[in-house]
Amino acid sequence: MSYSQFTSIGKVKEAFGLKTQEGGRFIPVIEKIEPSATLKAYLEESLPLAGSASEKARSEGIIYPVLLEVRRILDRQISLFSGEDFTVDESVGLNGICDFLLSSSPEVLEIEAPVIVIVEAKKADLRTGLGQCIAEMVAAQRFNAAKNNPPSVIYGVISSGTQWRFLKLEGDTVTIDLMDYALPPVEEILGMLVWMMKNGR
Repeated sequence: MSYSQFTSIGKVKEAFGLKTQEGGRFIPVIEKIEPSATLKAYLEESLPLAGSASEKARSEGIIYPVLLEVRRILDRQISLFSGEDFTVDESVGLNGICDFLLSSSPEVLEIEAPVIVIVEAKKADLRTGLGQCIAEMVAAQRFNAAKNNPPSVIYGVISSGTQWRFLKLEGDTVTIDLMDYALPPVEEILGMLVWMMKNGR
């Protein structure tokens, strides 16, 4: 039993009594953020390889550098965890490895509350990651509550590196933006991720 068992939205909704809302963009129109010269140069090298790259290569070559840039933009006052065990309640399947976690704590040795954003990497069809990402969001919600520091909203992202889809969990309602946002350009994705970190506290 682990996050990967939640292979569909229906399965995770039934397990945790969730409701879903599908629709358009829930993040307001926000200012795009210009990437650093470092990220720009890195993506120029990694993006041409994305079409033939494995899920792991896309994760390391595109997603991780973008999330690292978000940390830099926010003056390193947030922490970024990659491939970390995030076991919250093994009895209900809220256990396993999360691809990426963003926390509003600057501490980098251990995951501290609140966890704001969960990012799940997928190579092809982003829909296949929805159930697992939502389960990880539920885990983040419970983790934060146990630490007595619960933000009102948990955000989730499913990304192939070149396509990004956004979700939010508020109470027992999951809102799913049905649009996939392309990268490149990276400016809009950076703006949306920074907005989520600032508004999930």
